[in-house]
Order: sequence, then structure tokens, then C-alpha cells
Amino acid sequence: MRPTVHDIAAAAGVSLATVDRVLNQRPGVRRITREKVETAIREIGYVRDVAAANLAKSRTYPLVFILPASDNSFMHGLHAEIREAMIRSPSERTSIRTVEVAAFNPAALVTALEKLADERPAGVALVATDAPEVVAAVDKLVTDGIPVVTLVSDLTGSRRHHYAGVDNIAAGRTAARLLGRFLGDAKGEVAVLAGSMLVRDHRERLEGFAALMAQEFPKLSILPVLEGRDDPELAHMLVADVLSKHERVIGIYSLGAGNRGLVRALKERASSRPLTVVAHELTVHTRAALIDGTIDAILNQNAGHEVRSAIRVLKAKADGLAVIDAQERIRLDIFLKDNLP
Repeated sequence: MRPTVHDIAAAAGVSLATVDRVLNQRPGVRRITREKVETAIREIGYVRDVAAANLAKSRTYPLVFILPASDNSFMHGLHAEIREAMIRSPSERTSIRTVEVAAFNPAALVTALEKLADERPAGVALVATDAPEVVAAVDKLVTDGIPVVTLVSDLTGSRRHHYAGVDNIAAGRTAARLLGRFLGDAKGEVAVLAGSMLVRDHRERLEGFAALMAQEFPKLSILPVLEGRDDPELAHMLVADVLSKHERVIGIYSLGAGNRGLVRALKERASSRPLTVVAHELTVHTRAALIDGTIDAILNQNAGHEVRSAIRVLKAKADGLAVIDAQERIRLDIFLKDNLP
């Protein structure tokens, strides 16, 4: 059963009136009490039901999700979660549509954002490509009163209202610690497979990974990044090539998508030397690779939580309500073959 405001009050040891003031960001609550309520919200997993209030107001929220056109399993999963949200639209009083743009293409993303300025939806969520022209287009929407949420990959420096995604620097550091611990005292090279350095989530994961590797695992040296553009075929070619040319590679960090190609290259390699592999996103393909030992660990973000969070935030911003950060925080999961859901 979903937690209620009564559960929050009981967990925090406060009145329902105090919970209501915190949820609606009203004054009259001491800082320490507010922190107790927000801690209770986070710990019991309360998610505010704005839908009931919307129903009373008979308002429908037209929302647009802008996603990259990409043949990778994570984006397929993100699309599937948005389709699930569309099914829920009548009860949540939303009208959701998706717009696909060329992946890692700032110009295509700007064109899509500029078209939305004339449509004036209640909110826009986008997987951002980090470029000055995209920042300018997002800022224009915000100036025009249209709420904007970045999804999966952030656009810091812009005026976007919220980011629905994991802490990518922490994700990269976590991957480095896993890989370093798995490899123990071994000395060798680590290959890194990314999608594109044009997206902030991939840059931040690499930043966190490289920093912790240099700090705590100096015997492991990182090779130049392979940019597979989240394309399984290109990823297969790049990984196969680096493994054939670098005999000292003992670890691989796949920080983007394109893992179908990575797995294929690992299974086809002629060498029997052991490889430790850490990758992102739990999909049908990475799950199978975890089970058969091709991949050692997966870092996962819940696409459904990200989509639901983006919708909640956009609706709240359209209504002028505050967002409670604790309930919108996206968790980073670590999966081994032993704890698969």
C-alpha cells in the first residue's frame, strides 16, 4: 500500500498540519522539524499524489518528451516507460507525446525545442545534448513560462527546472571502485566505452571514474575513450579492435549504451585472458551477460522512476508548486549475478 501523509506524520512524530505545511512549502515550521518530515518522506518512499487535486480542477497537462533516436536497449526501455505513462494519462490528467531527434545532434534538438515554443505545452522533458545552443533554447522556453526537466543527461548552466537522473560523477566513481576492487593488485590497462562526450552524463561518469582510478588504483591505466555513439555495431567494432591491439587490457568500463555490441565482442574474442567488465543499465542483454559471467557488475538507473519523476515535477511546476527533492532523488542500483531482481 502506498504511504500516506498519516504515515509521514507518524514517522516524523508531527501533526498532519505540519506535514501539510512542509509538503506545500508554507512557513511556520522550524528547520529541524522540516528536516524530520523530509527525512520521513524519503525513508518511507512517499510520493505526493497531485492527481487528486488536478481532478478537482479538471485540468489536463499536455507534456512532451524529447528523446534521441537510438537503437540501444536503454532508450527502448525509456520509450516503454513513457508509453506506460500514456496509458495512465486519463487518471493522471496528462496528454503525453514523444518527439524523436537525431542522437548527439545539438542542431536537431534545438529545432525541436523551438517548435515547442509555439505549441506552449504544460511542460517539456528532454535527454539533453550539452551545447551552448541547446542551453539557449531551453532558457528561452523557461523565459516563456514553459517548465523544462532534463532526463538522464543534465544541462547544467541552463535554467531548466529539474534534473531527473542519477548523480553521474558518483556513478563513475562507483564503477572505478568496483573495477579496482575486482582486479585487486593487478597491473594493466582499462578500456572505456562511451556513447559520446557531447552528453554530460557520459562526461561526468568518465570524470568520476578517472579521478578515483588515479587516486586509488594507480596500477591501472585508462586508454583513450572509445566513442561508440550508443550504436551496438560501432561498439562491437571498437571493442574488438582495442582488444586485438592492446594485450594489457584487463578491465572494461562501459559507461553508455551499445552494450549489445560490447557483449558480442567479448564473446567473440580469441584470447583467453580474463577480463573484468563493469557496465551501465540492466537490460535483457546485460542481464544475460551478468548471468553467464561476461559482465561482472551493472550500474542501473530506473527509467520508470525517471519518467514518473519528470511528470510529477512538470505538473508541479505548471501549478506553481514546490518540488520536494527527497522524493525525486533517483537511486543508483548495483547488480551482480547474485542479486538480480
